[in-house]
Amino acid sequence: MFFDDRYLSDEQRQMRETCRRYVEKVVIPFIAQNRTREWDMDPDARLAPQLLEEADAAGLRALGVPERFGGVEVEPDRAAQTFAIIATELARGDSGLADKLVQNWKISVLISRFAPEHLQEHWFTRYMAEPQFLMAHCLTEPRGASDRWLPYSSPEVNMDTTAVLEADTWVINGRKQFISNGYDASLYVVYANTDDSKPMATGTSSFLVGRDTPGLSVTRCNETIGGRFMNNGEIVFDDVRVPAENLLVRDSALAQASIYFRPGKVLVAAKSLGIGLGAYEETVKFVHERVQGGRVLIQHQAVASRLADMATRLEAVTTLLRHAALAVDEASGEADVLCNMVKVFASNEVVEVCRHAMELHGGYGAMLEVGIEKYMRDALINLHSDGTTDVSNFKIVKAMFPATSGAYAG
Repeated sequence: MFFDDRYLSDEQRQMRETCRRYVEKVVIPFIAQNRTREWDMDPDARLAPQLLEEADAAGLRALGVPERFGGVEVEPDRAAQTFAIIATELARGDSGLADKLVQNWKISVLISRFAPEHLQEHWFTRYMAEPQFLMAHCLTEPRGASDRWLPYSSPEVNMDTTAVLEADTWVINGRKQFISNGYDASLYVVYANTDDSKPMATGTSSFLVGRDTPGLSVTRCNETIGGRFMNNGEIVFDDVRVPAENLLVRDSALAQASIYFRPGKVLVAAKSLGIGLGAYEETVKFVHERVQGGRVLIQHQAVASRLADMATRLEAVTTLLRHAALAVDEASGEADVLCNMVKVFASNEVVEVCRHAMELHGGYGAMLEVGIEKYMRDALINLHSDGTTDVSNFKIVKAMFPATSGAYAG
């Protein structure tokens, strides 16, 4: 069950075992001993530096970084599958920590594909030398988020953030919000409108912007219900000037970023699966240890039924996740629709798994010091990560019935 070894290569097994040791020895004990730490309202004081340092020592931060910079490159024909396996393991320990590292992996792949060699050397060298170095993908804006992934074709719905070329310098102005790692990232990939006469898909460019660039300011950390060890942030760009060479992709940045977006949805599903597995494993232990009505809980029919339901849902998520990740690695024509399907399916199913986990724990399920309620909070976040459920469903229908489906936009 749940990522059966027969589907894994030797490299994937080794990576999974490395990650599993890290989660079992470092992450799970930290979370268990620090139940209230995620509620510290000082974002800088939440996640102990030790966790990223230990992840760095295990090689988990280096995934996606080219080997020439000391990184760990995954098998190209298994990349989405490998990232999904590792993300699942990490989220079993903590989904916020998983999200911190997932953002770094995805952006590393993006930079290695599009950035000039000297910028790769600059940023990857620094990244590998600093265990606390985080990266963020700045796309969402106050006036446009998931809805912008519907097939709008009007320039009127373009991004509000703009970039204007002045001689050999791009000047960026605008605001981004709900940015994963946004509060404490050292490097941002920023999307901005560069041709207002064209629709978003053909008039948006992407740029590398360092945190210390004048005019860039991080204005707040968004206090979310779950995933709180990843500091989601809002960023303002006020006449931020970057060299022309910091341009990653001109005008077609959104189309070119499919290497980020497709695996992104797979990884949201993987994180959901990891959360569900964590809740399931804790519940299995509880129902084997807790005695109620003179019998161990698992011997009660109602408990057995719920436990079977949890396992079935997780197995179904695992199977669809494997299918979607394989489609991404094979560049299948079904990859887009499968990525949206698994994102929606996994997030919905795991919320139900966590609900069963809470109810099987009875009153303990709602207690902060027990930790089961944390799985539910973390699971709820993924309902709208990388696109809301409704927008993802609209995209699924558009892909399946392009000739008859509605516009679902405007």
